[in-house]
Amino acid sequence: MKLILASGSPRRQELLKLITENFEIHAVAVDETLPIGMPVEMSAVFLADKKAKAGADLFPEQIVIGCDTVVILHNEIMGKPKNRQDAFQMLRKLSGETHTVMTGVALYYGKQSTVFTVETEVTFYTLSDEEINAYLDTGEPFDKAGAYGIQGKGALFVRNLNGDYFNVVGLPVAVLARNLKQFQNAVKKPKILFHRPTN
Repeated sequence: MKLILASGSPRRQELLKLITENFEIHAVAVDETLPIGMPVEMSAVFLADKKAKAGADLFPEQIVIGCDTVVILHNEIMGKPKNRQDAFQMLRKLSGETHTVMTGVALYYGKQSTVFTVETEVTFYTLSDEEINAYLDTGEPFDKAGAYGIQGKGALFVRNLNGDYFNVVGLPVAVLARNLKQFQNAVKKPKILFHRPTN
C-alpha cells in the first residue's frame, strides 16, 4: 500500500526514504491555531493529527502520515521565525539553554488512526551576537522551528543532545518505522467472499 506524506518538508521526504520509497507527497494546508489553554506538549501531536486527517479526507484508501515539530523552551513554543529579527530573538533565547524538540506524528487510514510524540533534549552553547548574525546570513533558519537546522550549520551551536537526532531534523524514523508496521498490521483488511460455482 502506497503511503501519503502530508508534508512539503524536503527533510521529512528524505528521511521517509529510509523506511520506504513507496510514498507520494501531498502537502496539506490546515489552520495551525492552537486551542486556548492547550498544554504546549500537546501542540505537535495536535497539529500532526490535523494534517493527517486532512490528508485522509483526500486519500481515504491510503495510509496518510502527518507530522509537526515544535521547539519548546520554558513552556514557550518556538515555531518558524516570521523574519530575521524574530529568528535572532529565538536564537538569543536558546543560547546557553536546554530546550525540548517534540515531533508529533499521526497515521490515518480512513477513519482509523494512531498518534505518538517523540521528545529530544538539545543544549546550545552560549552564542554571541556575531555568531547568530553570521548564521542568519546563511538563510538556513527561516523555514525551521526554533530558527535552526541541526542537519546544517545549526549543528555548530549544539553542545549536547539527549534523544533521537532525526527527531530534531523533523521525523523520528526509527519510532515511525515500528509504529507504521504495527498500524499496517492493525488496519482492517477487506473481507474476501468465496462463492461456490454453480453448474
